[in-house]
Amino acid sequence: MAAQAYVLIEATAGKGNDIVTTLRAMPRTIQVDRVTGPYDVICILELDSLDDLGAAVREEIHSIDGIVRTTSCAVARPTSE
Repeated sequence: MAAQAYVLIEATAGKGNDIVTTLRAMPRTIQVDRVTGPYDVICILELDSLDDLGAAVREEIHSIDGIVRTTSCAVARPTSE
C-alpha cells in the first residue's frame, strides 16, 4: 500500500513559484499549492512506503533552489481503510 505525506515548505522570498513548478514535475508529487501563513508551499507526496519519505525530502526536495526549511507530516490512516 502506498504511503502519503504532506511536506510543509518555507521558501526564500521570490522563489515560491519556481519551487511549485519544480515539485509538480516530480513523479512522487500528487499535489502542490502555494499557501499563506507560516509556510509558503504545501506538497503532497505518494511514496512506496514511509521509509522512503526521509530520502525523498533529503535528496529531492531539499535540493530545490529556494527551499529554506521543511516539515514532513506522514498521513496516518486507520488500519480498516
